Parts: sequence; C-alpha cells; structure tokens
Amino acid sequence: MENHLFKLSILFTLFTHDNHQKVVKIGKTVAAVGAAMSVLGAIFYLQGQSVVGPQSSFMYANPEWITHGLEILGVGAAIFALGIMLAIKRV
Repeated sequence: MENHLFKLSILFTLFTHDNHQKVVKIGKTVAAVGAAMSVLGAIFYLQGQSVVGPQSSFMYANPEWITHGLEILGVGAAIFALGIMLAIKRV
C-alpha cells in the first residue's frame, strides 16, 4: 500500500506549482514529437497510396503502408494532443 502512495505522491509532485514550467516544457516537447510522428504517418500513408515518393520505394503502392501510415498518424495525433494538454495545463 505504501508503494502505491509513494507513486501517487510523485505524480502529484510533478503537477505542483513549482514544476509548472517543467510540465509546460515537457508538454511542448511531447507535442512536437507527436506532430512529427503525424507528419511521417501522413507521408507513409500517401506513399502507400502512390501519391508521393519515388516509385522505387518499398512503400510505394503498398497497401500495408496505407494501414501503417494511418496507425502512425493516429498515434502521433494522440501524442500531440497529450502534449498540448500538458502545455496548457493550469495549476
């Protein structure tokens, strides 16, 4: 039981007023990673659809990369949203 309380206290300590600037900075970094991941997912999706990229690429006109691109884009969007929520968190 004490171990769970310790983990919970660490979580609450992260979101105290003293650490607000750190959380905002972490949120911006997480949002940037999510945005980059979303862009890559969109590129992979478009390569799978034969819209962009060289025809010699293994992703070009490959239906698997349509699915992979959408999955990567979705995860990137979720990470981006989490980063935005952390960046605008009010204390």
